[in-house]
Amino acid sequence: MAKEKKLRRSANKKLAGVLAGIAEYFSIDPTVVRLAYLALSIFSAGFPGLLLYILMALLMPEPESKDDRFDDAEVVG
Repeated sequence: MAKEKKLRRSANKKLAGVLAGIAEYFSIDPTVVRLAYLALSIFSAGFPGLLLYILMALLMPEPESKDDRFDDAEVVG
């Protein structure tokens, strides 16, 4: 069964995992998303990009825990 994609922060994070989470959702390299975000922030005088990042960090759910990923697996132990 195909797993439903969910937009979440990533465990592969530099700050809050927002940009890596977006990259995982769209299946692209996180470095590309980070560079694009940096370029957009610089060309928009930085403030809107910073505010948007803070809002996304507050609103996006945490990354899945290891326990959530293995909910169908049998517990051995």
